[in-house]
Amino acid sequence: MLHSLGVHTLQLLTQAAACILLFPRFLLTAVMLWLLDFLCIRKKMLTMPTAEEAASAGEGPPPDDPPVCVSDSNRMFTLESLKAVWHGQKLDFFKSAHVGSLAPNPEVIQLDGQKRLRILDFARGKRPLILNFGSCT
Repeated sequence: MLHSLGVHTLQLLTQAAACILLFPRFLLTAVMLWLLDFLCIRKKMLTMPTAEEAASAGEGPPPDDPPVCVSDSNRMFTLESLKAVWHGQKLDFFKSAHVGSLAPNPEVIQLDGQKRLRILDFARGKRPLILNFGSCT
């Protein structure tokens, strides 16, 4: 009981530390998404000719230019996108493989199901170990 309480407390502290470390990065990303939305909408509204200008010029909007419709479906600063950014940053923070560091060495079970080894146990000398996660179809 005491051991599981200690494990849960450690996990909670790890999550809290990650939140504190990731929050400034998340806020910067949120501001960038908001600015991108704001600039795209502003550019679209400012560069769009009025109906009188388009009628006097005798031309309409280009055929590949969709009508201006600002809604939640075509914006980047939404609750769903912010949740995805937060989740992605947390996954990146807690991953075990990082550029420039040693490769992870997870445990694997042989096909007979009896023996447990580590992936790097299959490496021989200076030869590189190649893992193929493909399929033959």
